Amino acid sequence: MAYETLAVELRGPVGWLEFDRPRAGNAMDAVMMAELPLAWRELDADDDVRCIVVTGRGRAFQTGLDMAALARDPASLRESSRRTRAGELELTGWHLGVRTPVVAAVNGVCAGGGLHFVVDADIVLASASATFLDPHVSVGQVSAWEAIGLVRRISATAAARLALIGVHERLDAARAYQLGLVGEVVEPDALRDAAQRVAETVAAADPAHARALKQALWRAQELGRTAARAEAARVEARVEAARAEARPESARTQARPESARAEAGPSDAIRSQGASPHADGEIHP
Repeated sequence: MAYETLAVELRGPVGWLEFDRPRAGNAMDAVMMAELPLAWRELDADDDVRCIVVTGRGRAFQTGLDMAALARDPASLRESSRRTRAGELELTGWHLGVRTPVVAAVNGVCAGGGLHFVVDADIVLASASATFLDPHVSVGQVSAWEAIGLVRRISATAAARLALIGVHERLDAARAYQLGLVGEVVEPDALRDAAQRVAETVAAADPAHARALKQALWRAQELGRTAARAEAARVEARVEAARAEARPESARTQARPESARAEAGPSDAIRSQGASPHADGEIHP
């Protein structure tokens, strides 16, 4: 599919989703916000894509909403405000339940709403020239969603400084790495190759196992440890059952008793400790 504000392409088993409004700092206008859900779903539905890299073209990674463009489109501005108030954002892989592992490659300025794409990624790399800031409070806006995402990745103290000090508080790549917001910092010219290398390493794993592991990691942050383990055991059992069904009949017959024990054992053991497994059976973050 052709996009106006995004560049989407495959490089081997890696799908690249790039913000492509460099003259506007890759800020999100109404078109980009409409295209993002389509691009994420296109990549997630492609069986050949085993990892997704999200990055920006030009000097900026992502600088949030393009308020100047939205001001010229009152209907889109109202809809954006409504979605933000209602928590119905459809910008990142996490918002859309993307199952494929996501790597964020922060190539430059990441501001405001751009932070969503960092805190909602599974793995984050940054150029040594990248900077992170949240200017909302400085322009009379609330940044609750970004701040909540930041607290999940860095200390509450550091997140509060970004949220409350606004444009006067910036993290460079080295500080972001110290705080755990970024997992690897590379020279600017090496960022794309580094992101492709990391993504290909992720893509080398069995895709069903990678998706199940992604779900387990995300759910562990949203549930208590015991409940998360219970859900992880159920997901693992479903993955193994699906693999068993794909084997020849003779192999399935031999494997079925072992699969049954694997499915019953961990979940039963955790339930005996008083856990209440989550009811959602879907594989999503």
